[in-house]
Amino acid sequence: MNEYRIINQKTWKRATHCAVFRNYAEPMFCVTFELDVTNFLQAVKKKGLSFTMSVIYAATVCANNIEEFRYRFVGGDVVLFDKIDTAFTYLDEETRLFKVVNVPICDSLEEYVSLAKKTAKEQKEYFTRPLVNNVFQFSAMPWVPYTHISHTISGKKDSATPLFNFGKYTQKDGRVVMPFSAQVHHSFVDGAHIGELYESLQEFMNNIE
Repeated sequence: MNEYRIINQKTWKRATHCAVFRNYAEPMFCVTFELDVTNFLQAVKKKGLSFTMSVIYAATVCANNIEEFRYRFVGGDVVLFDKIDTAFTYLDEETRLFKVVNVPICDSLEEYVSLAKKTAKEQKEYFTRPLVNNVFQFSAMPWVPYTHISHTISGKKDSATPLFNFGKYTQKDGRVVMPFSAQVHHSFVDGAHIGELYESLQEFMNNIE
């Protein structure tokens, strides 16, 4: 379990915003944006790496660098994790059913992709445990170049795990673009933070070499 510290809500600058959105019937919101993955796709193919696993790594690194994406509710408290790991869906080619795979974030892209592929292939169960707090949940939809996406909702208001999706990449004006979605809890994350994620992730993909 990753370490976290409990936030003193009497002095926390976001306490009022958190309290307001925490009581909403639907406190999660989702934003979809377009990423230019031209350089990123070329680089990971050159390295012989999985594009899907590489996107998961890139997004996790970028989101971890933004404090607001590491806040969660634990036992009624607001906490800030020191780091967030990954959980992603992986399609079983035989049954055409997905399984949820949990993989810790690694120090390098190559190390993460290797561990993620190994873990996904060796896992037999579809679900090994309930979704935990210290992950970013990913789901790729490489069959659809979507413009909007929605998610199933547990109904638990204190479930604040961000959900990241990405779709099929396509050619556009000589570049390769891909939809990417972030669903987040408004108690912790605002549109400005989604903007930070977009800028950081696009820069990561532009300069992967």
